[in-house]
Amino acid sequence: MNRLNINFKPKFFETLKSYDKQTFAADAMAGIIVGIVALPLAIAFGIASGVTPEKGIITAIVAGFLISFLGGSKVQIGGPTGAFIIIIYGIIQEYGIEGLMIATVLAGIFLILLGAFKLGTIVKYIPYPIIVGFTSGIALTIFTTQIKDLFGLTLPEEPADFIEKWCVYAKSFHTIDWWSTLVGVLSVVIIAVTPKFSKKIPGSLVAIIVMTVGVFLLKKYYGVSTIETIGDRFQINSEIPDATIPSLSWESIQNLISPAITIAVLGAIESLLSATVADGIIDDKHDSNTELIGQGVANIVAPIFGGIPATGAIARTMTNINNGGKTPIAGIIHAVILLLIFLFLMPLAQYIPMACLAGVLVIVSYNMSGWRTFKQLMKSPKSDIAVLVTTFILTVVFDLTIAIEVGLVIACFLCMRRMSETTNVSVSTDSLNPNDESDMKITQEKLTIPAGVEVYEINGPYFFGIANKFEEVMSNLGNKPKVRVIRMRKVPFIDSTGVHNLTTLCEMSKKDHINIILSGVNPKVHEVLKKANFYSILGEANICSNINEALTRAEEVL
Repeated sequence: MNRLNINFKPKFFETLKSYDKQTFAADAMAGIIVGIVALPLAIAFGIASGVTPEKGIITAIVAGFLISFLGGSKVQIGGPTGAFIIIIYGIIQEYGIEGLMIATVLAGIFLILLGAFKLGTIVKYIPYPIIVGFTSGIALTIFTTQIKDLFGLTLPEEPADFIEKWCVYAKSFHTIDWWSTLVGVLSVVIIAVTPKFSKKIPGSLVAIIVMTVGVFLLKKYYGVSTIETIGDRFQINSEIPDATIPSLSWESIQNLISPAITIAVLGAIESLLSATVADGIIDDKHDSNTELIGQGVANIVAPIFGGIPATGAIARTMTNINNGGKTPIAGIIHAVILLLIFLFLMPLAQYIPMACLAGVLVIVSYNMSGWRTFKQLMKSPKSDIAVLVTTFILTVVFDLTIAIEVGLVIACFLCMRRMSETTNVSVSTDSLNPNDESDMKITQEKLTIPAGVEVYEINGPYFFGIANKFEEVMSNLGNKPKVRVIRMRKVPFIDSTGVHNLTTLCEMSKKDHINIILSGVNPKVHEVLKKANFYSILGEANICSNINEALTRAEEVL
């Protein structure tokens, strides 16, 4: 019995072999800057997800450390991201914080299994329109959730449904608070303008500092009391929570298996996309399976300390690269900086205006939307447009879990369809040209096919998507031959449906007194057929290594 060979090689240990002071100086500077950049985002993502602000920071600390320490990328920065906001919020609404913990731990286990079974590369084959549909839909949903805080609206209720939410906003827009609106709009402007003056200082941090100080002065000296801050909504706690192990039961696992898979798939897609983008910039190659295992461990440990789901964050990873980060040490330093801020400066977070955080998330949703890519994809073939729009609408109007499930099913159908299009079946009844035949012994200009013999060539994978096509080709021919030679030299693999199809063909051919001969079966396909006991039906004599032997055998049968 073959043992599972887990190829787990964190980049942290690899980079230590040639680590020096110069590299540490670069990593330290990048880690400090990324830690500062991550602070407002961690708070904003935590609140938007329906948890307290400190949970967002704890996630960035714990998961950020583990993803850098155990991951397969040199520069990946992990933590809470906008992609998870909607799914986390939905889980909390239905199953509570305890349910979120269980779903996150299960997602971590799934991610480890994906990496252990070396399925990291498969995630990369999810069609691009599906990924764009997900991210654009999530971006619009995040933007929608921030309207209340951005304009300081007073709502009778805040429904979870997208359409109902906008209906409530429309009815409640007369309750707009102009001071909150001013704070939100100015925050968006500051974040958008800051990169034009400084590439190093994050606009979100500038906006939070300026708006927090401004709102504090307005409240203290001018009596403006309508601007809601984090402290008005949450009680800030700067203590590291005790480790809590969620109580797993079979019922809770059954209920949360679907959201957990959604978290795992979404986390795998986002982290590997981020790592791939980083590879192109730093001219390196990440280990996708190790990355998934690192992500999985992070998502198992983070909820034990009160954290939420985490993954690789493209924006923070790019900030790390742009500021000189070279190794996972930069990501570890970023986690240490966040820990220091959490322990000593967290009480100051209570003065941050909610409208300012809404402005931060509005920019996040805009950057995440990829509207230019969406617009470009609308010029693609109709099938791609249908997939893009379907995934987008399902994400926005229904539920991210449903969108991912349907999206993955669509991806499978697209893959099967395209594979079936690449596989074709051809028929020869007269002669074969040796110049076109790689497995023929060239002894003459043409190899004549005896009367009563038909030669079929299957070019491509012989799986359930092509089995019926083969049957159709044979049924369209008029006269029944005495011998059918099936050439399989260009068949890289065969599945159980293909084996069943061949078995049925042999049994039906026997009833019609037609002999079947296989030619050029490769070792992989041969092994599958042998295990399926297929050769007991056909007979070893009718398995030939090349077309010359097959036609010679056909003449013997005749």
